[in-house]
Amino acid sequence: MIELPWLLPGSSQFPPTSQALEDPNGLLAAGGELDPDTLLSAYRQGIFPWFDDSQPILWWSPSPRAVIIPGEEHISRSLRKHIRRSGQQIRCNTAFAQVMEQCAAPRADEEGTWITDEMLEAYLQLHKLGHAHSVETWQDDTLVGGLYGLHIGSVFFGESMFSKQSNASKFAFASLCQISKTLGIELIDCQVSNPHLTSLGSVELERGDFEALLGKLVHRPANSSFPVGVHLSEF
Repeated sequence: MIELPWLLPGSSQFPPTSQALEDPNGLLAAGGELDPDTLLSAYRQGIFPWFDDSQPILWWSPSPRAVIIPGEEHISRSLRKHIRRSGQQIRCNTAFAQVMEQCAAPRADEEGTWITDEMLEAYLQLHKLGHAHSVETWQDDTLVGGLYGLHIGSVFFGESMFSKQSNASKFAFASLCQISKTLGIELIDCQVSNPHLTSLGSVELERGDFEALLGKLVHRPANSSFPVGVHLSEF
């Protein structure tokens, strides 16, 4: 049985990330709460929650860490062609709850979801406070794809994405990279690598390198506020 440090309710004092387990990769602590102060403190340290309804709150700091540097993303010619011809439109922060709900919906290759009702409520609160944001792909007036995450300093911490039409989530991601350049966001955290992220240009950093970069970036002010409404993408 794994014995983990247990956080008391209201505590944002996490153990050093160097104590995270190697198997499962990055598991650091359990317990605590998903209140805004705890969540923001966690993300600034490179820690995030991930658990399901059968588990207590679990906190993670995996190594290596998948990241994307805005400006170094890979947007294929076929994706650019799709974007120009699809008639899809990007909007920001107009349907945050819907994006989270779609990300939480069961998928063919997965059982259950880690976006529990508790997680949904916590991130909706962060959205109301101006920390959590959605980038949405619309086909006419139908939400067909999108992603959400946290914007802290000059870092965007990506949480999840979904797609109900071909390339809809990739369009949202490409637009996030555009927005990041405008806002002065220098790092997009993708948490753990997978083939989809690799195809978009993600690279991996060891925990120490990631945290050193994070320490510099989370305290830098953004150039402007995250946009709301229609985003005019140019591809």
